[in-house]
Amino acid sequence: MKDKISKLKNLVKKYGLKGTLKKAFGYIYSNYLVRLSLREWIVLHLHKKTFAAGIERILARDTYDRIVIWRSSFGWNVPLYQRPQHIFTNFAKQRTLVFYEVTRFTDDVKRMKKQADNLYLVNFANTPFSDLLMRQIADKDVPKYVQFYSTDWTMPAKKIKEYKKQGYKIVYEYIDDLNPHLAGTDELPVNVKEKYEMAMNDPEIFVVVTAGALERDVLEKRGDHRLVYSSNGVDYAHFHDEVDEEFALDEEFRKIIDSGKPVIGYYGALAKWFDYDLIKEINAEGKYQVVLLGIKYDDSFERAGIDKCRNVHFCGSRDYHVLQNYASKIDILTIPFLINDITKATSPVKLFEYMALNKPIVTTDMDECRKYESVLIGHDHKEFIEQLDRAMELRDDPGYCALLDKEALENTWAEKAKSILDELKKYE
Repeated sequence: MKDKISKLKNLVKKYGLKGTLKKAFGYIYSNYLVRLSLREWIVLHLHKKTFAAGIERILARDTYDRIVIWRSSFGWNVPLYQRPQHIFTNFAKQRTLVFYEVTRFTDDVKRMKKQADNLYLVNFANTPFSDLLMRQIADKDVPKYVQFYSTDWTMPAKKIKEYKKQGYKIVYEYIDDLNPHLAGTDELPVNVKEKYEMAMNDPEIFVVVTAGALERDVLEKRGDHRLVYSSNGVDYAHFHDEVDEEFALDEEFRKIIDSGKPVIGYYGALAKWFDYDLIKEINAEGKYQVVLLGIKYDDSFERAGIDKCRNVHFCGSRDYHVLQNYASKIDILTIPFLINDITKATSPVKLFEYMALNKPIVTTDMDECRKYESVLIGHDHKEFIEQLDRAMELRDDPGYCALLDKEALENTWAEKAKSILDELKKYE
């Protein structure tokens, strides 16, 4: 309860009372009212045989070697199309049957919906249906896994123990520094802390890490047994081959692009780990227009006063399916993050998407960015701005563009998914 109150307080700061009440109702509906739906209990009771037959048809196919159940409250149709959607899309393509948890808050899925071959979206809050699904999965003689995010704060550790007793192997995706700022709470949620401690102390749990700092933490606590490094990656075709040069950009963005000044850009969350002072210095230089695409994750944007910068433009988020068309018009793509525990343990998805766009990349001195030859690093504000000038010179350099392309192709989501599955296969 303490975690929920803390989360609520931070939501009020971020969205105001009206916006928070709207989100709170959606959360309560998707996580609690659905469970209590008398109508759904009746529907399941009356049509149980029909639903069971539909599940059995899926399970009877010979298109998979294992079953993975994704249990984290990360909807499919969310504004930031991120790691879970990519990893499990590629699991499904690599002979893995995936049942992916969604909520009614983000997805119109009452019970289960086919998203792709071997990939099904499931509303696990619909207890009558999910219980039926789990009973039928239990009868299948194939390796079974439950996979979840380290940052998931809804599912308790005791639920993971129940899955283990039922014969499921556990996959713990250690994706970020476990920090209250990321959870949007004052203290680290109990469920996050307990699942982390379980993963660090149970050698039978598979641990997937996305960054070197996280890998070092695991090695120190439990060694390299059942450990796999799988950083974030890119849907190369989406960002390289699916750019529509004729796409109708919105008027606000088009005016910025046509301003006559070179444009540098960033897309993603604007939060406490974003270096607003660096953006102010770039603004003061007057050489570049700065475009920020994304969401305000907290109140740091307003507190920083960036809206007063003449050459800085916050344009809101863009849908993932058209994002590449906007990013492709920007001259230089950047990741201007502060260096702290959060960003040291971050593998930015956007980094690899920038590579696939073949755009010059300038970042601050983040551990996971420093690994790639194509990335220009600014160790301080002065050097970051100097690297912007260098990036402008490299925009059309054939050798540099080839390097970007090479590193993008080495970091596709297909490869990231394969590295995880290869580790699971060792024990099947």
